[in-house]
Amino acid sequence: MCEWSDLAADDIDLAAILAGGQGHQLSPFHLLSVPGISARDQRACSELWTRERRAAALVERGTLAFTFPPSERRKIRLGYLSNDFQEHATAHLLIEVLEAHDRGAFEVHAYSFGADDGLPMRRRLMAACDRFVDITEMADGAAAQLIFDDEVDILIDLKGFTARARTGIALLRPAPVVVNYLGYPGTMGAGVCDYVITDPFLTPPASAESYAESFAYMPHTYHPHGRGTPVGVPPSRAEAGLPEAGFVFCCFNQPYKIAPEMFDIWCRLLSAVPDSVLWLLDDAYAAGNLRSEAIRRGIDARRLVFSPNVSQAEHLRRLQLADLVLDTSPFNAHTTASDALWAGVPLVTCPGDTFPSRVAGSILRAIGLADLVTESPEAYMELARALACDEPRLAAIRMRLARNRMTAPLFDVAAYTADLEGLYSAMSARHRARLPPAAIGARG
Repeated sequence: MCEWSDLAADDIDLAAILAGGQGHQLSPFHLLSVPGISARDQRACSELWTRERRAAALVERGTLAFTFPPSERRKIRLGYLSNDFQEHATAHLLIEVLEAHDRGAFEVHAYSFGADDGLPMRRRLMAACDRFVDITEMADGAAAQLIFDDEVDILIDLKGFTARARTGIALLRPAPVVVNYLGYPGTMGAGVCDYVITDPFLTPPASAESYAESFAYMPHTYHPHGRGTPVGVPPSRAEAGLPEAGFVFCCFNQPYKIAPEMFDIWCRLLSAVPDSVLWLLDDAYAAGNLRSEAIRRGIDARRLVFSPNVSQAEHLRRLQLADLVLDTSPFNAHTTASDALWAGVPLVTCPGDTFPSRVAGSILRAIGLADLVTESPEAYMELARALACDEPRLAAIRMRLARNRMTAPLFDVAAYTADLEGLYSAMSARHRARLPPAAIGARG
């Protein structure tokens, strides 16, 4: 809600909760956006959050008695588990990967516990899978039994600790290998998943102790995004609610990702770049608070332009009107970053040392724009100001982005899927060889 008056006290309370071992009262997802929380803190919170459920799951696993003798199948059977097999950001990221899976080597099952919204994406997702099962009405134990009976080799949890997750299914271990992928940018703690899909920039080998899962390294970025979605013709600035002239800074991240320290920088940029505006996602609670915060920093609140959530197609159309995307920290842009780059708009980011604070940097590196990954908040501010004030420099970056969109790894879904399948094959091979999970893939 961007209500920051008590934020300092709240952060001290969070630290006390973790230090006192009371993290079972604190959602790990919340900690992803809190400044000053380390990856090690996030792991501690995840393990406290699941402590009682892990104990209960251990008892139920004894009753279910799942065993996994070596499979004689030539194909590896993948089971993707999610609430988001519908019109959702995760579906837009993953759909082309599901469609690109090598059906000569893999079978693709989907286990959905989200509503059928009746929209085209749901139908497309169903068509992309060899088997699509709605487990919404099943209890965790029944869903786990179904996945086990389907002889899934690798269960891929796409939700983690995000809204409406069902971690209880993964905790019951209905497949010999369980993977944390895409939906949750962090560790789920001990006893849940064997691997996390990542890349060397996101989680360098030296950070391994902060993650319960073994690292499964993609060579470029963990983040998928295909080339199949048309960008469309942009609307006029007036149609998008923007002034006819002036530089457009943009951030369409959810408001909970906006930290006051980053908003300070954004307001300094507005002050430094005359006639510029800051284009944000509208939110019934946050918009008024952000206007008030801008006024406190000496900025005319009318220079904040709020736009509503729209369909993916309309979002990509309007994004083209932005001049520069400003990333949030410590919870970066994820889908909003790759969407902006696909629409041809550069992004400036400042990574931290946690998974969610490094995602935009990973994405930028995978499209050949590592020079937009800064090393400090001051460098972030200076780079954004320089690009806003130096039209030829920004134009050169936009030209480089336009060239790289069709050649760099970020949007090459065929190569991405082949790399992902290589990780799945290595996981399966380790299991068949009765070897424990261990770091696999390109390690930088």
